[in-house]
Formats: sequence, structure tokens, C-alpha cells
Amino acid sequence: MPEPTPRRGRRPKHARVARTERLTPHMIRVVLEVDPEDTLEAGEYTDHYVKLVFAPPGVVYPQPLDLEEVRASLPREQWPRTRTYTVRTWDPDAREMAVDFVHHGDEGLAGPWAAAARPGDGIWFMGPGGGYAPDPAAGWHLLAGDESALPAIAAAVERLPAGAPAKVLVEVAGPEEEQKLETSADAEVVWLHRGDRPIGASLVEAVAALEFPEGDVHAFVHGEAGFVKELRRHLRLDRAVPRERMSVSGYWRRGADEDGWQASKRDWNAAVEQEQERSG
Repeated sequence: MPEPTPRRGRRPKHARVARTERLTPHMIRVVLEVDPEDTLEAGEYTDHYVKLVFAPPGVVYPQPLDLEEVRASLPREQWPRTRTYTVRTWDPDAREMAVDFVHHGDEGLAGPWAAAARPGDGIWFMGPGGGYAPDPAAGWHLLAGDESALPAIAAAVERLPAGAPAKVLVEVAGPEEEQKLETSADAEVVWLHRGDRPIGASLVEAVAALEFPEGDVHAFVHGEAGFVKELRRHLRLDRAVPRERMSVSGYWRRGADEDGWQASKRDWNAAVEQEQERSG
């Protein structure tokens, strides 16, 4: 799962925008061409992620970027901010990495950057990391999440073996935010339209009402931390899904930017685990 900060000693990689595409009214794909001198190992996992590096307005760092030197030589307010995004696809021959961004106008940091990105624009990033890919030996697969998890869910659905049973539930704002998911699996894809309801409410209800097939389930549940907590409790306690058969984590938390969420995420996860141990 995404780490609070890039690991020490790892040099940031650099890429330039090759092209952009508006997938839906609120989803932008930015295809980045990774510099030839940077080695990128991706493909093992379907939830590969990178940490994009953004300088504060008006701050220019010496090139090539050295994050340790920046932190050692500049005041904290001039340190870069990072934002974590899933690698939607990686083409090693073309050296092109596609990253999908949820965009809500001027809100946030990375979304506005993606909306304004033009071919040739440069960006630094750390990674990729990752830890999940659908187990081809699983009896069936459960994939559930909101818009932030959609790129990883789409990548996983594409990776599923031909004919593999899968239940895929994705909550988005409305029908205009749906995307076509390509798969050779026996996947039942359900789009849940949030409308004016709280984020995750429809998703929690749908998973709770789901008739689980027989057999070993491999689950991937990601998105806003509040509903992820509810679904993790449901899967562990009500459905008795073993911890090792779940990839469950909050990508973001309502009311907090990524800086605040990552700073508290480890403690939050530990508290959730303790609560579930007591309940179980």
C-alpha cells in the first residue's frame, strides 16, 4: 500500500507528458513518457502506484531532483508535496505510463495539474510500488471501490483469467462517469450511482446484500477510508474472509488531503485492526 514518504536513497524518476485524454467528465488520463535513463519495473501488480512530486508555487528545485538535498537545504514550506496515483497501464516498449486522475475543477493539487497538462510538460515521481494482483487460483474475485480505485480495479479486471468468476462493484457520481471495463473473465460489473448520497453508502449496501458464490474469494476493496473501514469489518466478521485473502485500504479520507491522511493512516489502520480483533 502507498507509503507515507518516498524511501530514503531512492532517486526520483522523470517523465514528460505525451498526451492527455478526458475519459469522463471527471476523469482525465495523462500518458507520461518516462525518461530513457530511468528504469521502471511495473507489471507484477495491478495496483502499482507512483508518488507524483509537486513543488509549491514559485519554488524551483535544482535538477536532477534530489529530495534529500531539498529537505536538508530548504525550509519545510518549500518542500515538495507528493500525491499517490495508480499506474493504469505501462508500455515498456514505448516507455509510456498512463495515470488516471479524478478532476473536480480547482479542487486539490494533482487534478488541476492533470487538467492543465500539455505535451512536453515534465514531472518527477517516485516508485512504482504495489502489492496486489488477482490470484488466478482463487475460486472467485470481489472488486469494489469508488472513483479513486477505478484505475486499479480496471487493471485487475483486465488481468483476470478467462472465465474467472468475478463480482465487480464500482461507485461513481452518476452514469456519465462509467467506463467500459475490458475483460475475458466471467465478470458481473455493477455501477452504483452515488447522486446525493454519502460517498460509499451505496457500495456498502451493495456488498452487504451480495450473494457470495461458493469457493475461496480474493477481495480487493479500496477507496474512501470511511466506507473501506465498514467493508473491511463486514468481510472479516460477517463473511469470515481471511485477512490474507483481502487487499483492503483507504486511498483517501474525506475531510483530509493526502498529507494529513498519510500522516495518520498507519495509526488509523492499527485502530481498525484492534477494533475487529475485539469484535471477533
